[in-house]
Amino acid sequence: MSGNNAVLARNTENAPKNIGPYSQTAAFSHYNNLSAQLPIDPKSGKLVAGGVKEQVEQCFKNIKAIVDSIDHVMNDIVRITVFVKNIKDMDAVDEVYKTFFTSYVPTRTVVAVAALPMDALVQVEAIVSHGEGTIPNAPQAGDLIKLANNTANAPTSSLSAQTVAFSHYNNLSAQLPIDPKSGRLVAGGVKEQTGQCLKNIKAILESIDVPFDDIVKINIFLKDLSDIEAVNEVYTTFFPDSSIARAVAYVPARTTVAASALLMDALVQIEAVVSHGDGTPPQVVEDRHGLIIEANNTENAPKSSLSTQTVAFSHYNHLSAQLPLDPKTGKMVAGGVKEQAEQCLKNIKAIVESVDHVMEDVVKVNIFLKNIADSDAVDEVYTTFFPSGIPARRTVGVSALPKDALVQIDVIAANAEGTPPKA
Repeated sequence: MSGNNAVLARNTENAPKNIGPYSQTAAFSHYNNLSAQLPIDPKSGKLVAGGVKEQVEQCFKNIKAIVDSIDHVMNDIVRITVFVKNIKDMDAVDEVYKTFFTSYVPTRTVVAVAALPMDALVQVEAIVSHGEGTIPNAPQAGDLIKLANNTANAPTSSLSAQTVAFSHYNNLSAQLPIDPKSGRLVAGGVKEQTGQCLKNIKAILESIDVPFDDIVKINIFLKDLSDIEAVNEVYTTFFPDSSIARAVAYVPARTTVAASALLMDALVQIEAVVSHGDGTPPQVVEDRHGLIIEANNTENAPKSSLSTQTVAFSHYNHLSAQLPLDPKTGKMVAGGVKEQAEQCLKNIKAIVESVDHVMEDVVKVNIFLKNIADSDAVDEVYTTFFPSGIPARRTVGVSALPKDALVQIDVIAANAEGTPPKA
């Protein structure tokens, strides 16, 4: 019997067969990473009839079928991400959403994107707690507690918790640039809005006694990708936050995504994944205290002063989104979407190998495409890197990508050995 966690990929006939080389859910340690679910009827393999209400209901039925198949319940969901074609559909989406979460609400991110696979109107993704862990034949602290928290110092919503902790991670709801006192967007442009998003994140973390520099991954959703320089100007005033972090120039892993629209017509929205060193009860003291963040960069992949290539904490590595850049020249590779997808995955492989891991340790892949019709071409390359099709996956079409790329890919990888406690 192995003493290490193992990647556990699972599929059920009660949810749609995947439309690509990936698994419905890939569990590792204390989390199940689900593939984004489209509104596909698992019996017919086609989109359900009707409009956005019928489609979002099918997405959640598919998630429930997957969750049920691994002996979990919907209240074990820690985070929900909703991608819609039209942000105006969110009232209809929320009407259905409430029927699946009647008491407890997970954290949530809502983004309108340019396109979704199969021309769907909505796609829903979930992260699920996994109390029993994935050490083969050795259940791990199956009675771990999920801790949801809200503070009046950040915007509140009846549809989402501000943060939900489970085991060694806090998953925060994406923060809009809302003044928590007025409940309205702050005055000003994208700089003021970015500052408010980050202030809200900081307020949530302070409310649970977690330092800002415990953030391991940041996802930035921008209405206009050309605003990124203004966002970065504000971003660098928040990271690094502490003298210790400044001494080592620590910045989280990061992904930037172009949204076609955001709630409240915001210009920017920011989501954070945060380490939780003390764990959730009843993890014993020796299993939780003093775990450290391990940030790593390699010369074999593109570098940035604004993000770390991979940040490990406990049993996961969170990678920054990779563009199709040649690490030697810093320029976009020649060719079309196949060549670009291959370079993104080469960069990911280089980062994964630099921390003594292999591509088989990847549990979740997120693909952002300038043209959703390029999915088949990307899959042709993808299968050469993931021939077993084990990672869970999400694919969305976006209106623009940094450096005018055709594709951008980010991943989450397993970290079987965990991160060490402080000496």
